[in-house]
Amino acid sequence: MDDTPAPDPARPPLPPAPGADRYRSLDFADTAATLPAEQSYDLLATPATAMHWLAAHDLIAPDVRLYEVCVQRLRTLRTHVRALLAARADGTVPPEEPLCAVNEALTAVPTAPLLTWGESRGPGRVRAHPTDRAVNHALATLASDTADLLTGSDADILAVCGSAPCDRFLLRTHGRRHWCSTRCGDRVRAARAYARRTATRH
Repeated sequence: MDDTPAPDPARPPLPPAPGADRYRSLDFADTAATLPAEQSYDLLATPATAMHWLAAHDLIAPDVRLYEVCVQRLRTLRTHVRALLAARADGTVPPEEPLCAVNEALTAVPTAPLLTWGESRGPGRVRAHPTDRAVNHALATLASDTADLLTGSDADILAVCGSAPCDRFLLRTHGRRHWCSTRCGDRVRAARAYARRTATRH
């Protein structure tokens, strides 16, 4: 019987990438990644794992209960954030849809109770559902952090991990480093050493 513990779906198999401690949006983008050996992970795969990540990043109170529709909104924003980070890292212009999605998240948090008008009750004021309000706040905070990253000086050192097929984002905080973790760096160095040995044999 195999006694190896099952991987924790709320914990990534790699440590946070360089820069994730400075930008929650970068760590948010890295909540899903493709890894070698046809492996991958998604820290927003379920409401439970999404709640764990949001609470760990002070984006939601531990007692807020998320539903699948809420988590789908998070995953959708993540897709758009990744598209914007990839465009900045590649030096290309992103599609309009990711820009619109981030701007919509930035402006979706109401500053006051909204005005409603019922057929029998007439006009009134209503506050958003607590869960919706919490999710909107998290989305707005992540969107604002994304905008700060993309428009600040750190955008010039934004990169995608250079150890394919890993597609995590990072800030090149140490010289010419282009990989997100020691594991990816070791794989790059091993591949280079193998290529050199192969070249000397021919």
